[in-house]
Amino acid sequence: MLFNSIDFIFFLPIVVGIYYLLPHKYRWILLLISSYYFYMCWKAEYAILILISTVVDYFVGWEIHKSTTKARKKRLLFLSLFTNLGLLFFFKYTNFFSENLNFLLGAVQPEYQIPYMEILLPVGISFYTFQTLSYTIDIYRGNIEPEKHFGRFAVFVSFWPQLVAGPIERAANLLPQFRKPVNFSYENAVVGLNLIVYGLFKKIVVADRVAIYSNEVFNAPGEASMLSSIIGTFFFAIQIYCDFSGYSDVAIGSARIMGIDLMYNFRRPYLSKSVAEFWRRWHISLSTWFKDYVYIPLGGNRVVKWRMYYNLFFTFLVSGLWHGANWTFVIWGAIHGGVLIFERVRKEGFQKLGWTRIEKTKMFSLGGWLATMLVVYFAWIFFRAEHLSDAWIIIGNIMGLGQGSGDLFMGKGVLNLAISFLVVALLFLSYRLPYKLDFYGNKSVMFIVTCIIFIILFGTSGEQEFIYFQF
Repeated sequence: MLFNSIDFIFFLPIVVGIYYLLPHKYRWILLLISSYYFYMCWKAEYAILILISTVVDYFVGWEIHKSTTKARKKRLLFLSLFTNLGLLFFFKYTNFFSENLNFLLGAVQPEYQIPYMEILLPVGISFYTFQTLSYTIDIYRGNIEPEKHFGRFAVFVSFWPQLVAGPIERAANLLPQFRKPVNFSYENAVVGLNLIVYGLFKKIVVADRVAIYSNEVFNAPGEASMLSSIIGTFFFAIQIYCDFSGYSDVAIGSARIMGIDLMYNFRRPYLSKSVAEFWRRWHISLSTWFKDYVYIPLGGNRVVKWRMYYNLFFTFLVSGLWHGANWTFVIWGAIHGGVLIFERVRKEGFQKLGWTRIEKTKMFSLGGWLATMLVVYFAWIFFRAEHLSDAWIIIGNIMGLGQGSGDLFMGKGVLNLAISFLVVALLFLSYRLPYKLDFYGNKSVMFIVTCIIFIILFGTSGEQEFIYFQF
């Protein structure tokens, strides 16, 4: 089920209404049924994958907790990792590795080729896999105790607001909230509805509209002019932010109405003055997941410098591959990892030279913001491009080296292009309003009414999927 669908308009109030009518001890049943229904509206049979992860990690968690030897705990943790990552690898990376092996085999044994498999990637598998893995890893580390109630644990794995595209929650935050009785709160309802409206504004009005132009460029890069390539790249940066943060807003808002707090996932990332700051503001639930379960276990920054740089770079390579089975995502991750290393080296150099005051000047902050945006927008080219060759063509276009001379946007109309820039301007205007973190806690009737008006007047038609559904 899509948040930007007619079905969701009926689904949300029905679930919320029944939720508050039910006694607390039965609410987990409603949440579990509604979560599986929400997911099965896409493809019913793939719900079995969520059930497998749920059953395995519930029992593995308890067995780890009861085990008295380190060796047995490690074997049980391996079982969880093998099951969850095995399913993720099969559905997401089988053909990627097959294609690369076939490329290598073609050079030595052309007659041996691994057949291509028609595999449909399960929606949300990358998200709920990481969420349930964090549960077993935290038990293994002794950070939490296992959940006794199987039903509540099943809700934790499949909770419908954040099931498909996050935020990736931790058991320590979410599970206790399912045990706590909650009464209807007017404040929670207002905040939740505000977030839902703001999220739908980002998705329907901004993301889906600018996508019309970014798709034109990335679907036919060879035909794009220099100006079209620049605008198309800029619009994709806006699209992916509004599409993904819009989903997070609706997810957090929906849960908030039911008295459940999900973690913030975006904190105005395009105001960042460094790539390190960008990752403290962008997809926070994922960046903290990789920090806690990949970067720190590798040694983090508690090792010699070269190893710290390796840990950082490797973490972002894995993050890139998590986003998609394509070398374009690996390069995207490598760009961010490489720039983060450069920023650390530069900061250490400034400290040695006694230039730390420079970092506090307005000129340095402005330069840092411009440099960060150039890096982030440049990296988005690889993130969006279907193939590496397409990315190089677009980069060539932007540098004035391209062959394309046609203006791909003319067929869409000047008015539509003007509306696109208008809604982007409204988006950035919302950054300037004095409300906490993208309107978390905002009760501004004026702004929400403005969002509703823009949704009615400028919202795109059709139920467009969210970008991160494919990850």
